[in-house]
Amino acid sequence: MTNSNTFILPFTEIRATDLPLVGGKGANLGEMTKGGFPVPGGFVVTTHAYWEFLQHHQLADWVLTHSAKGNGASPEELAAISTEIRARFAAGEIPENVLALLKAAYQGMSDTPIAVRSSATTEDLPEMSFAGQQDTFLNIVGETAFLEAVVACWSSLWTARAIGYRFRNQIPQQSAALAVVVQDMVPAECSGVLFTANPLTGKRSETVIDATWGLGEALVSGQVEPDHYVVDLAKKQIISSQQGEKAVVIRGKEGGGVETQQGEPDDTPALREAQIFALAEEGQKIAALYNVPQDIEWAFVEDELFILQSRPVTSLFPVPENLPDDHLMAFFSFASVQGYTGPITPLGMDALRLIIAGLGTLLGYDYSYQEQKVLYNAGERLWVNMTGLMRHPLGAKMLPKVFSMIDPGLVTSLEETYQLPEAEAGQGKLRLKTFGRIAKLVFPIWARAARNLLAPKGQLDVIQSTLTSYLDDVREKAENDSPTELFRMIYFGFVRIVPAVIPGMLAGYLPLIILTRIAKRLTGNGDLALEITRGLPHNVTTEMDLFLWHTASRLSSELQVRAYMLETPAEELAASYINSALPPHAQETIAQFMQRYGMRGVGEIDFGQPSWRDTPTQIMQTLQSYLKIEDPALAPDAVFKRGEESAAAAVAELQALARKTFGGRIKARFIGKLAHRLRSFAGLRESPKFTIVQAFGIIRKEMQTYGKNLAERGVLAHPDDIFFLTLADLESISETMGGSLQPVIAERKENQNREKLRRQLPRLLLSDGRAFYEGLGGSVDADTALVGAPVSPGVVEGRVRVVVDPHNANLQPGEILVCAGTDPAWTPLFLAAGGLVMEVGGMMTHGAIVAREYGIPAVVGVTQAPTRFTTGQRIRVDGSSGIIEVL
Repeated sequence: MTNSNTFILPFTEIRATDLPLVGGKGANLGEMTKGGFPVPGGFVVTTHAYWEFLQHHQLADWVLTHSAKGNGASPEELAAISTEIRARFAAGEIPENVLALLKAAYQGMSDTPIAVRSSATTEDLPEMSFAGQQDTFLNIVGETAFLEAVVACWSSLWTARAIGYRFRNQIPQQSAALAVVVQDMVPAECSGVLFTANPLTGKRSETVIDATWGLGEALVSGQVEPDHYVVDLAKKQIISSQQGEKAVVIRGKEGGGVETQQGEPDDTPALREAQIFALAEEGQKIAALYNVPQDIEWAFVEDELFILQSRPVTSLFPVPENLPDDHLMAFFSFASVQGYTGPITPLGMDALRLIIAGLGTLLGYDYSYQEQKVLYNAGERLWVNMTGLMRHPLGAKMLPKVFSMIDPGLVTSLEETYQLPEAEAGQGKLRLKTFGRIAKLVFPIWARAARNLLAPKGQLDVIQSTLTSYLDDVREKAENDSPTELFRMIYFGFVRIVPAVIPGMLAGYLPLIILTRIAKRLTGNGDLALEITRGLPHNVTTEMDLFLWHTASRLSSELQVRAYMLETPAEELAASYINSALPPHAQETIAQFMQRYGMRGVGEIDFGQPSWRDTPTQIMQTLQSYLKIEDPALAPDAVFKRGEESAAAAVAELQALARKTFGGRIKARFIGKLAHRLRSFAGLRESPKFTIVQAFGIIRKEMQTYGKNLAERGVLAHPDDIFFLTLADLESISETMGGSLQPVIAERKENQNREKLRRQLPRLLLSDGRAFYEGLGGSVDADTALVGAPVSPGVVEGRVRVVVDPHNANLQPGEILVCAGTDPAWTPLFLAAGGLVMEVGGMMTHGAIVAREYGIPAVVGVTQAPTRFTTGQRIRVDGSSGIIEVL
């Protein structure tokens, strides 16, 4: 532990754990110095000196109070706050005890000019970049200029950019402190920046170099067009080389300071080929030191290379962990399938891996949840390995068709990937063994599907019996077995569910495919076939939403209860419900809903996410929204009833059109039978997941009890910390274990909180780091319209409500819901929504299916939808064409 009185630390004495003392830049320079890299010599004025300055002038509380005004402030207001804070710094004198050490350290430097750089404790971190937000002073000459630069660096912790950035990223202002890096000035002949991974594509094997004459300040401040090189060291090639004009040069002045020289365009290369490769190799060594791609500032004096600083490249999405090195691998986002874009808890990931391992047994694979090769972790989220399918001749043809139904935005990215030679798309071999595995699973499923189609009567009861039997077994395990053994029941879930439910789903969706083709032939489009899916019976998600509406109707039956529910904030209602403190009628009525559906919640596919039973705020908000519906025609049950009537009318219209063709009576009868089977079975689409979520609810309750027991023993700090353990952690817990797991849990929680701030996820990732973000949503008219994938027909005009978190939706009846994605926990909002626009999703995802059933026009696959629309904006959504017009 560094002595608390230390105000100066040489680079050679800095350790990686000294980040709170020397800031991000200082810590990196210390690490590289000890690693033998060519870093100019110097020292760090530690954060102890910064705090000493604040304490000496009684500035700490004043700065925090004053900076607090910047939360949500305009750029002009932030600038005014920053100016006032920095003026107070500039007026202060350095305390004598710090001043003496600064002078001694400066006198220990050579007589050459120095560089003075800010190094914040929240800067140059793996999760975020503060690059350019604090000040740097180059070519400083003389003790007076040095001391002034130190104070100016301290004050630059409070630039408008830095204050605003901390607020936006939820970094407490009081957690920030600033150290000052002081090092020999390098009189660079040429300098620049180097990225050890391509910052545009994410490709980890490519090094990108920008180079210019003189000091690199001209480049980082955007004043010069540099030379640009892309290098692939594995291939020992300069992949691309572009010479910039380099007309602006910044150099040090005699006597201190720098000057900008405007010259003629100069296309002479700033670097020779040998220097380019030497620089790229040095960069890769630095990246290996930190085990993360780096953004490096460098300089050459003649042929001598200097490394001025290095920071993580924070814009890159992480690469999935524990990958083999031999082939390019491709992954699609699990969020694309489930509509949940947040990070997943460690125990939640293990639950999903157990499901995959269980499904593998249906294909004859005997992998444990740890050995399965389907789900990989990157960015605290799960990614599905599709490499084998992509390389398989049949799989390569099948994937675009599947993704067009799940997330159309993925198709373009997939087609780009197919063009890469190293992807080897469709070049695999057709193995008889693979066909055997597939046939073993598929033939029985198709046989059952055929039976369902030919003789549908009674088949729904058989399917439901299988689901009920599995849940009964889970409940029995919950009563008799340990929590870890109970957790393993997840493994058996889909093993029992898939063979029973998938044939029923096929019996519903095969008729839809046939009816869609018939509708296109008779009318020119498939809208009439989609109309038949409105108001589908046997959909557990629809049944849940209608049950919630009936809950609201019962609350409305007592006027005092209705008034109480409308007038009380949702958060207060939620707290009262948990404490059984609602009015008796409200408590009992809502409890009936919770008993049946309280295990659900946002991100429910993550076993570790709070359920509605834990945090019922969203349910209270939705009930309040329902209670505001006064027009009987807008009541959800009336909307659903109209959906049923619309479906019947669509069948009748399709039959009437068919009767006008050759063999019309037979065709009309055939259409009727197809429609009957569609409506009998298609609603099963939600049943497998709902059954697993019900099992999750039983197991989660037992895990919470176990977590409470561990917290009482001091193993956990909080009962819900159990969800931040892995299954392996749980199996290794002993009776004598103390709080040794708590630091691990704290680190995992920090990772989760950091990832919650990520604004956009790739749709597709490659193992070399390349990430594909774009979906649909290209403008058809730059000012007035966007286009996505149509998934629920109809046209609606209304005001936008952008919702990031359904717990704080405040959706008003008739508003158009705009969000990143939805899982079933969002669907109660649909009963009040007039339309739906989503960033992810496709024809067969939860949101699209429920939107069709409710008759809500919906468009999905709109890239960055939550940021391209604003609440209150008026738009027209065409769920048939995919066009969204801004009115």
